[in-house]
Amino acid sequence: MTQAVQRVLTHPQGRTLLYVGALVAAASLTCAGLLLAGYGLEDPISVVALAAAAAIGERSSVRLTKSAEQSISVLPTLLAAVLFGPLAAAAVGGASMLGDPELTSPPNPDRAPRLKWATYSSARFISGAATGLAAQAAINLVPSEFGGLIVASLIGAVVGEVLGVAFPLLTAAVRGRSVSEGARTLLPLLILVPPVYAPTAALLAFMYLEVSPWTLALFLIPAMAAQRLYGLYQTERNLAAELSVANDTLERANLQFAAALIATLDARDRYTAGHSAAVAIYSRDIAKRMDLPDEIQEQAYLCGLVHDIGKIGLPPGLLEKPGALTLEERRQMQEHSAIGERILANVDEYSEISIIVRFHHERIDGQGYPDGLAGESIPLVSRIIAVADAYNAMTSDRPYRDAMPSRVARLRLAQAADSQFETAAVAAFEAILAGADEEYRLARRADFQAFVHKDVDSAASTFSAVADVA
Repeated sequence: MTQAVQRVLTHPQGRTLLYVGALVAAASLTCAGLLLAGYGLEDPISVVALAAAAAIGERSSVRLTKSAEQSISVLPTLLAAVLFGPLAAAAVGGASMLGDPELTSPPNPDRAPRLKWATYSSARFISGAATGLAAQAAINLVPSEFGGLIVASLIGAVVGEVLGVAFPLLTAAVRGRSVSEGARTLLPLLILVPPVYAPTAALLAFMYLEVSPWTLALFLIPAMAAQRLYGLYQTERNLAAELSVANDTLERANLQFAAALIATLDARDRYTAGHSAAVAIYSRDIAKRMDLPDEIQEQAYLCGLVHDIGKIGLPPGLLEKPGALTLEERRQMQEHSAIGERILANVDEYSEISIIVRFHHERIDGQGYPDGLAGESIPLVSRIIAVADAYNAMTSDRPYRDAMPSRVARLRLAQAADSQFETAAVAAFEAILAGADEEYRLARRADFQAFVHKDVDSAASTFSAVADVA
């Protein structure tokens, strides 16, 4: 193989030209073979009418992927295959591409889509011929006329649809595009299309033979209506997929924003770096153990990440003070939950989160802060975060005390259940900790450290901006 040929085969455009040339040659040989075999165009007027219907149907085709479309042109091709044989079906299939809107109004006026037309006209000519051969071979398998038409239509539809799926996938592969996307969309058509089109084609063929050739005109209106309904369905499915992508993007943006806030807080208070990540993981796990919905678990995680963000609005030196706080300093420290609410309330997507953050230091008995809420008036996620927050604080070193052992912290949670903490949340957390290892109990596992080693120096500008809001 010469280097010139190798270059052509390795370049997508070169492969495409060779592929299109091979398809055109194959279609020409197919046509010549059918003529030599004695096949002709019976009832040319009806064949022309079916070709026109196929072209009209192609103008309203539904785009399934970037490189694949579906239209009702399959139906007149199948009908031609059952009634008139392979040459007529090949002619109708090939002529359907005359209705492609890009032929008359190409997206790029300077370049007509000749390659597309040559590719799909040839492919549909070959597919139509194969459909006709299969239908004519099957038409006499059942003694009754209508039964024979049903079997011929079904077998022809299967053969036609298999080739109708194979050619676009092959074309995508030759052009260097992803085949997996097209396969996910097109392969289900192998199951859906034959049972829908075969009975319709059989009924129309029976009416043509037994009633009048003019009955062919009856199929166009319902077929176009079905095509329109399928187009609407495809549009709705695409919109749903786009909405799902948008939701995923928003969720990632929320987590990235929360991570930036944590980096900002860690820049202010390096001593408690990692506390927010630990509270987030513990809160999510508690919510999961309580069998709460996935969205509540995700909310618990996100709220756990940002629950202490209000601390960046506290007076300088308060967080870093090594000894016990005075009464006034304790009062100032308790302001952090309200400050956190004010910060987060400025973000539209965080309005609900801001409320949860405000109440994460409330107590079941009503002795908490800032509003003295009690019992179920405290949001459930706030009650969960309170348990995770207290446990991690007790099992972590602080400037004024050493960390408690996990067993001591768990005992204190149990003692404060139903007074300070939600009993169900404490019970769920105890069940988790009882089966966990020390790396989890002491928040030393790798995922707990996810935000500890962030470059907190990059958060300096964010710190001043957020502090101004506070």
